[in-house]
Amino acid sequence: MALSLSLSISFASDHSLENYDISMGFEEKIRGNEEKESVTSVSHGMVSVIGRMREMENTVRVEKGLMEVNRGRLKEDMVGSTALVAVVGKEELVVANCGDSRAVLSRGGVVVPLSVDHKLDRPDELQRVEAAGGRVINWNGHGILGVLATSRSIGDQYLKPFVISKPEVTVSERTESDEFLIPASDGLWDVVSNEVACQVVRRCFNGHIKWASSTLDVVIKNRATRAAAVLAELAMARGSSNNISVVVIELKKPTSSFPC
Repeated sequence: MALSLSLSISFASDHSLENYDISMGFEEKIRGNEEKESVTSVSHGMVSVIGRMREMENTVRVEKGLMEVNRGRLKEDMVGSTALVAVVGKEELVVANCGDSRAVLSRGGVVVPLSVDHKLDRPDELQRVEAAGGRVINWNGHGILGVLATSRSIGDQYLKPFVISKPEVTVSERTESDEFLIPASDGLWDVVSNEVACQVVRRCFNGHIKWASSTLDVVIKNRATRAAAVLAELAMARGSSNNISVVVIELKKPTSSFPC
């Protein structure tokens, strides 16, 4: 069974969820991309690394403007993917999650989770799985039928109806206090808490953390990319066993210029 993550970010002037699509695929290249002065964000940066896994199963897309609706289907019953989509609009933030990725917002120094992982330690998800006739079996870790550790995914047809593909969607009004958004895969969140991740990004933005590592082949051109790289390295240093994909989206204009 192959399990991949798709992490898609779209910058838009509205929050029409009919206009986004979830892309799936595989990449083996370490990436560091950035965008400055968009309509809805100041800058963003992303890093996606293979980490300790043998294969790279994560895909990250950042689109300026709403993504084109190019809906593909998983034709193989044994293939599945988790997905997280964030739409950054002028007035609202929309996050749709299906699986164990997560989006966290820092608002005036307060950590605001915009998604909740679909894991089997959620009583409501466990109850739904069992009500549908599914069983959680401990076979080298707890999983549905001993296979899948997430209760929602796209594909994985052989685990239906226990595993569903319906995302949970949150819509949050933007405020003047919104600082940054961190959408990331479980490779980060398995070993780094929401609070620590926000502290690291804030310290990067304040110039208190200088990133000078040669472990990641990433060109640092703005502080959002640097913060994403620091988070990825922190996850690897803490022993993350998964692919690590991190996006940092700056929502508030900085008071000082980016220190190179």
